Amino acid sequence: MKYLTPQKIAEATGGEYVGSESTRNTRVDGAVRDNREVKPGNLFVCIQGARVDGHDYANSAITAGAACCLAEHSIQDAKGPYVLVESTQAAIKSLAKYYRSLFSIPVIGITGSVGKTTAKEMVAAALKSRFDVLKTPENLNNELGVSLTLLSMSERHEAAVVEMGISEFGEMSRLADMVRPDICVMTRIGYAHLESLGDLNGVLRAKSEVFSFMKPDGAAILNGDDELLREFDPGIRKITFGLNERSDIRAENIRADGTASVSCDVVSGAGRFPIVIPAYGAHMVPAALTAVAAGRLLGLSDREMALGIRSYLPVGGRSNISRTGFITLIDDCYNANPNSLRAALKSLASLPGRHVAVLGDMLELGEASDALHRELGVFAAQSGIDSLVCCGDKATHLFDGYLSAGGKGPRCFSEKDELIAALPELIKKDDAVLVKASHGMKFEEILPALRELGRG
Repeated sequence: MKYLTPQKIAEATGGEYVGSESTRNTRVDGAVRDNREVKPGNLFVCIQGARVDGHDYANSAITAGAACCLAEHSIQDAKGPYVLVESTQAAIKSLAKYYRSLFSIPVIGITGSVGKTTAKEMVAAALKSRFDVLKTPENLNNELGVSLTLLSMSERHEAAVVEMGISEFGEMSRLADMVRPDICVMTRIGYAHLESLGDLNGVLRAKSEVFSFMKPDGAAILNGDDELLREFDPGIRKITFGLNERSDIRAENIRADGTASVSCDVVSGAGRFPIVIPAYGAHMVPAALTAVAAGRLLGLSDREMALGIRSYLPVGGRSNISRTGFITLIDDCYNANPNSLRAALKSLASLPGRHVAVLGDMLELGEASDALHRELGVFAAQSGIDSLVCCGDKATHLFDGYLSAGGKGPRCFSEKDELIAALPELIKKDDAVLVKASHGMKFEEILPALRELGRG
């Protein structure tokens, strides 16, 4: 049976079991770090944070049904069993690695500088047409999030899709040591985390650490439109996807139905078949191609893949479209880097009406930051963006680039409150409005004001 017990957790983590003999072999299913999310049978992981100490909530978690806790120090008046370890952060990774080793189902790892979460959701949607699929919830792609995802695997699952995000060298090795993917999807090598990774070649080196943890019969699904990935040798079977003719799996006849969907023909050596992606933006097409590549490796038919892709649902804060009755609002404010912003601007420019881009800083771009922001300002003007509204320390470079390329009447604000106050004069009825910035800019705070426009 593929499940954990407090005794097994102690053995896998090198920890000490603390509790009665009657609970030593109690079944443990899944793991959480928030006592409000506890379900009966869960392992509650006590994390010492900057403001909150999970140990303070251990007994609340036991009362809510947790079968066991993982702790770094003794739990006062413990209401249930716990495993005492030196570091819960380290122990949860050891436990996830052990638990993953109990399963032989195909595991697809998703990484890249941009589009990881979209590709993860698309691959999972395609595979669900045949399999019971475990996938990373939301974008919990760091070491703790990946650990919790793996520990939620159960005997009913027939495949797993795990998103892996990194920001420094060595981090992918720690993730891949747990995940041990059979298939790895790499979406794109882009301008992200350059402060620690240096340049695009550094990004590729950091991401490609994953291939050292894959079996010789594994497969790498790489973006054939990305120059670095197109030429890269992962040391295992390589399948490329993209829009150029040299890609193994490519898209032709891409057609957008406004904000409702994007359709195309998928072409490969196996033939041609049509797909419809129920989401906004041509940048969704490469994600769908990753789903086709993974599906083919796992034996899905064209019909199964097309049906699965048709069931795709966008994740919050990523190209979510809403019509407020006054404007068409594109909520893409979860994150931003030069690659994703370029794609978002192209998709915005394809919509009817006046195109307004409300943009903020792209963070962690290192020494290239100013130049990259200016370059994207130029691109916005050249793409046909009718109005640029920006805010942030680096947004001045977006502003300058847009203006230098002939963009008309851009506005740049130092504070979000000032931007929000100016929206009624900047946004017109029937505008298509994109909101995008790095997550740390908290541009979701702008959305309520945009939704209220025209209702006064």
